[in-house]
Amino acid sequence: MSEPGAATHAPAGPRLRGQLQIIGVLLLAALLGACSAVRLAYNNLPTVSYWWLDGYVDFDGAQSLRVREALDGLLAWHRGEELPQVLALLRRAQALAPNDITPAQACEFADAIRGRLLATAARAEAPVAEIAVTLSPAQLQHLQAKYAKVNAEYRREWVSLDTAALHDKRYRRFLERHEDFYGALQAEQRAMLRRMTAESVFDARRADAERRDRQTEIVAMLRRFQSERTPPDAAQSAIHALVQRIAAPPAGPWRDHQLALQDEGCRNLAALHNTTTPAQRERAVDRLGRYARDVEALVAAD
Repeated sequence: MSEPGAATHAPAGPRLRGQLQIIGVLLLAALLGACSAVRLAYNNLPTVSYWWLDGYVDFDGAQSLRVREALDGLLAWHRGEELPQVLALLRRAQALAPNDITPAQACEFADAIRGRLLATAARAEAPVAEIAVTLSPAQLQHLQAKYAKVNAEYRREWVSLDTAALHDKRYRRFLERHEDFYGALQAEQRAMLRRMTAESVFDARRADAERRDRQTEIVAMLRRFQSERTPPDAAQSAIHALVQRIAAPPAGPWRDHQLALQDEGCRNLAALHNTTTPAQRERAVDRLGRYARDVEALVAAD
């Protein structure tokens, strides 16, 4: 299971954060400009996404058909409307990679990626609402059971770890991501990455509590749709409000924590990138170029 908070942003692997769950897979297309085997993954996304979602709510026959149609439509829209913007982001990153960068530049890219994710979320809201108002009590029980399972897995993999084990696990994950992008890191760079991990404000227990709160909110919203026979347009408005609250939490401790993580990630990415050698930067430029060519091929296949 992926970690929901990170001390550093993976240079070419932006990750979807938050606990959207039933909504979340519909947003994955926006991430595929930076995945390995991008063309195969992108073109197979509707099928993979369907089975992921089905694992949460166990669709009936009519729902299955509608979900598959919605996923196919979302991918077609994303290919035409969003992939060109993803390509532009990759080309901008490729142009910057040979040079030192600032935390502000790193944050600019993070904000641009979030903007693309939210655009895809907005496109997905209508079909999500159509399905959400048809979910049965048994399907919501299935959803709660799935939540319980993934929460237990998260607590086992992250919350149960002592401080040293947590730091080491995060360090190894970040090391793998960075070395996939830059190639082997030097001893000094590894030491910097380990220090960043140890000094991170990431709090697994806080993240676990927040995800469970959001899951409770989602289930309550879906039950309200059932009991009040909410029409799809009203459900869409409620889903939109939820997505916006997750993307931009209201003022309070969780928002402060998220902002601190974002600021930390931008600073850490810039600091580590600025230690890279010419050979490491050349590898980064090449990797971004290959991602961009894959996205160009996907756009041309429209």
